[in-house]
Amino acid sequence: MESLASSATVQLLSPPSGLSINTTPKPRNSVAFKHRSKQVWCTSSSTMKTSATDPSTKKAKEAKLWGGRFEEGVTDAVERFTESISFDKALYKQDIMGSRAHASMLAHQGLISVSDRDSILQGLDKIERRIEDGEFVWRTDREDVHMNIEAALTDLIGEPAKKLHTARSRNDQVLTDFRLWCRDAIDNIVAHIEHLQVALVTLAMKNENLIVPGYTHLQRAQPILLQHLLLAYVEQLDRDAGRLLDCRQRLNFCPLGACALAGTGLPIDRFMTSHDLGFNAPMRNSIDAVSDRDFVLEFLSANSITAIHLSRLGEEWVLWASEEFGFLTPSDSVSTGSSIMPQKKNPDPMELVRGKSARVVGDLVTLLVLCKGLPHAYNRDLQEDKEPTFDSTKTIIGMLEVCAEFAQNITFNREKIKKALPAGHLDATTLADYLVKKGIPFRTSHDIVGKSVALCVSKNCQLQDLSLDELRSVNPVFDEDVYEFLGVENAVKKFCSYGSTGSECVAEQLDFWVTKLQINTAGHK
Repeated sequence: MESLASSATVQLLSPPSGLSINTTPKPRNSVAFKHRSKQVWCTSSSTMKTSATDPSTKKAKEAKLWGGRFEEGVTDAVERFTESISFDKALYKQDIMGSRAHASMLAHQGLISVSDRDSILQGLDKIERRIEDGEFVWRTDREDVHMNIEAALTDLIGEPAKKLHTARSRNDQVLTDFRLWCRDAIDNIVAHIEHLQVALVTLAMKNENLIVPGYTHLQRAQPILLQHLLLAYVEQLDRDAGRLLDCRQRLNFCPLGACALAGTGLPIDRFMTSHDLGFNAPMRNSIDAVSDRDFVLEFLSANSITAIHLSRLGEEWVLWASEEFGFLTPSDSVSTGSSIMPQKKNPDPMELVRGKSARVVGDLVTLLVLCKGLPHAYNRDLQEDKEPTFDSTKTIIGMLEVCAEFAQNITFNREKIKKALPAGHLDATTLADYLVKKGIPFRTSHDIVGKSVALCVSKNCQLQDLSLDELRSVNPVFDEDVYEFLGVENAVKKFCSYGSTGSECVAEQLDFWVTKLQINTAGHK
């Protein structure tokens, strides 16, 4: 069964510190992202190192672990259609982690012997090493990551492995794995968000006092500092990170021990496994524990909102890189060319950021539709929650990474921006503020300035070019001090409200982010 993005899987591995692009040898068709707390490999499962030849295609299939009441095996078509090992093997680390905690709890409660526990733990260690060394054979006839690991453990240590599934169902097992995986994925994404924030704040620090046109309706509106605009994206990204961390807090409850749906009559200690796996507590209701995917919906919703913010950034920078704007120039290292037009230099990475946002939103919609009609408790439909989640995670990490790369490799064209500033009467609102300070009601001030702009249009000039007599021909309230409010530089200086684009206000915003993100004067964390 083909997955989204050619059976793409995402595997969260242990990290080195620092955020960089991985340069070590890796499987073909794979991309690695490193940061200070995690490493993500996004790999096509068709070429994944651990996807050794499946011997089940060459010999008789073994009996299913659940096959006691069945007299015949499933057909090949059913097996192909229902398997999930092609993508859920990405959960192997979390599955082994959960099994270690479960085995330890079973021994603590006297449900298995200490000797059996030790055999299970040693066997799981060996299986994990074999997976990471590329020596583990993933078998389609063993259906999923859970059955593959359990069956391999049985092959390795024998009878003790058959006790591991005591007081556990695949229903609560997969939810435990998936919550652990999403928890790690959120930590990874938040680290990439912070990296982009640092890149944007650093870019702002390099462009002090640069005034650009501010737009509403894509029409020139008021003059703003470029730093102010860049910090707007930093603020949005901070809320994106906050949503993810809120989601992490809500998903960090343990379903293990809920079993199929009703819990168990065996004396297990769910609080022990919850603690050992780093959860806040066990989930209170066993039916809820195995049936709901709201934590995934919330995760993908947060990813989608982040993707929309990145898409807006991408759109703005694509426009600004065009000849029509010409406000920024990307370096060759983040640009591409045309196969037929030799003069072209395209900001393709940001176009793809804009495009891939649709993919992330699509992953969310897939999950919403998947869950909308399901009765309680577990249904096999929910197997389909993994691929959109893996794809959303892989895609949003790629978008964040390339946005940071782009931010580190662009130059703002000061001279072209300066030449473009006079058009559009950007100081008109500041002129209205001047009249308000003269005691004129704002609506009347608005009308007076509108007529002044109309005069400029007829004379093909700017407000600051009008003589005092010409201004007084519109309204006699104008005085010599009016010129302190005209021109984009004067207009920016007049902004003083909290959070505004005034120089002092923006300096305060910039100082806040430099401190929060721990950026030094050279623009590095």
